Amino acid sequence: MVPLSDAELIQRLLLAAAVGALLGAERELRRKSAGFRTNILIAMGSALFTIVSMTLAPNASDPTRMAAQIVTGIGFLGAGVILHNDNRVQGLTTAATVWVNAALGVAAGGGQYRVAVLGAAITLSVLLILGPLERAIERRAMKADGGNGAAGQRATREEPYK
Repeated sequence: MVPLSDAELIQRLLLAAAVGALLGAERELRRKSAGFRTNILIAMGSALFTIVSMTLAPNASDPTRMAAQIVTGIGFLGAGVILHNDNRVQGLTTAATVWVNAALGVAAGGGQYRVAVLGAAITLSVLLILGPLERAIERRAMKADGGNGAAGQRATREEPYK
C-alpha cells in the first residue's frame, strides 16, 4: 500500500467523524445512552485502527484481522448500552447503531467513501423512518389485542421516543 498523504488521512478521518456525528445526533436527540460524542469517537477509533493496521505492515498485514478485532471490541461497548429491567431489554437499537457505526468507521478508514456514506444514509433512514412505523404497528397490535399487552409487546423494544 502506498503511504497515505496528509490530505487523504484527513479526508478519511473527517468522513469517519461525519458519519459518527450523523448517527450520534439522532441518538442524542432521542436521549439514548450512546450519543453524539460517543458515536463520533467510535467511528474515529475504528477508522484509526483501520488506517494504522493498513500502514504499519502494508505487505504483511491482513486488514480483515483488524476489522475482526474492532467487531470484538465494539461488542463490549454494545453490551454496555443494553439494559435488562423487569423482563424487558432496552438499548438494542442503540447497540446495533454502535455496531454499524464501527463498520462505517472501518469503511471510511479503508478509503471506501461510497460505502461509508451510503451505509450512513441507509442507517439514518432506518432510525428515522422505521422507528415510528414500528411503533405504529405495535399500537395497532395492542388495540387489536384489547390492550392487555400480549400482542405487539416484545422484550427487545426500547422505550418509545418522547
